[in-house]
Amino acid sequence: MSPGAVIGWDLTAAFALGDALGVPPTAAAELLPAIEAVMVTKLNEQMDPSHGRKTG
Repeated sequence: MSPGAVIGWDLTAAFALGDALGVPPTAAAELLPAIEAVMVTKLNEQMDPSHGRKTG
């Protein structure tokens, strides 16, 4: 893990946002962990200085 890497979301805030938007809590509980995992991976890939560069 590199300095400044994203390790996760504030899921309490994500659930609160979902509630404010009318997302049923059971749907949020089912979907948010999977969404979080993909977004953390993609954000860290974008923040990696070697991302998109050729090596060697």
